[in-house]
Amino acid sequence: MKTTMTLTGLTLALLASTAHAELRLGASLSATGPAAFLGDPEAKTLEMLVEELNANGGINGEQIALTLYDDGGDPNKARTFATRLIEDDGVVAIIGGSTTGTTMAIADLADGEGIPFISLAGAVSIIDPVREFVFKTPHTDRMACEKIFTDMQAQGTTVIGMISGTDGFGASMQAQCKDVAGDYDITIAADETYGPGDADMTPQLTNIANTDGIQAVLNPGFGQGPAVVTRNYAQLGIDLPLYQSHGVASDGFIELAGADAAEGVRLPGTALLIADILPDDDPQKEVATKYKAAFEEQTGQTVSTFGGYAHDAFALMVDAMTRAGSDDPQDIRDALEATSGLIGTTGTYTFSETDHLGLDLSAFRMLEIVDGGWSAID
Repeated sequence: MKTTMTLTGLTLALLASTAHAELRLGASLSATGPAAFLGDPEAKTLEMLVEELNANGGINGEQIALTLYDDGGDPNKARTFATRLIEDDGVVAIIGGSTTGTTMAIADLADGEGIPFISLAGAVSIIDPVREFVFKTPHTDRMACEKIFTDMQAQGTTVIGMISGTDGFGASMQAQCKDVAGDYDITIAADETYGPGDADMTPQLTNIANTDGIQAVLNPGFGQGPAVVTRNYAQLGIDLPLYQSHGVASDGFIELAGADAAEGVRLPGTALLIADILPDDDPQKEVATKYKAAFEEQTGQTVSTFGGYAHDAFALMVDAMTRAGSDDPQDIRDALEATSGLIGTTGTYTFSETDHLGLDLSAFRMLEIVDGGWSAID
């Protein structure tokens, strides 16, 4: 039987065998559109890993049949494709939701239909409160705030300005940062926003720079907005530390903002971005370097944090399916929730009934852009 995968309107064949049964896995990712910087490496990662797994015998002798749709970052399309995956394609599990918006469109449906779903998006609301069939691989926006504020606190920073995107991710992280700032004795003295399509943030940044007492600036956001903020920040000559979110943790951000403008920017990221300089005894070294080498050889592209989220979701799903020994969605879900100590590119996952993220703050690495590349602060 031929495995089919729909991506940007094309049907692609992945390795499969008529002699094996199939485990049907679905995905809806933003491979094109404004969130393609997220979804494109995620889609390519899943394609690569499914091909590799099937070539090595699959799971318990069964091949993975992957059906993948490109939702273009549109929540309505994501819900339509999730419905199709469940009702027409007969999948037993779903990976996807490149953005918070597309994730939320899929999550309610998957949870209601009893299909295990692993999201690749950041908002804490995806897994808090816990929904029985919904899990995620990226750190939450709340954790990103906490990691950033921990670093600010270590620098003696107590008063900051914030400029946030009004998209789902930016708005969610803005709210989370406001909620936890007091825990770190940090006052947000200036609070500005920008729209996803805005091409100039100099008025907002000027307001922040003119606010008395500001010691650093934080930009919760993803996509092109943070690159514009970073360029404008440099153009205005603002001589204060600039922090970005994990939503821009990729070489693409440095290229878009410009290496000179991005110099000195700090943000929380994953071990994957510094895989080559991790110490040999780091538990994530082997996983991160192996995935990085395989992805870059196959695609000719630089590895990104976002592809790493898909890598970890697939690893979690394969591990759960293997332990479940079943294609029953409930069995797979139960095995997922029982995951303990699985090492990924993003961190080491241990799920429970009350935790469907399975990462703590130690999984984040505080990074700084130095000479156009990534360096580790801690």
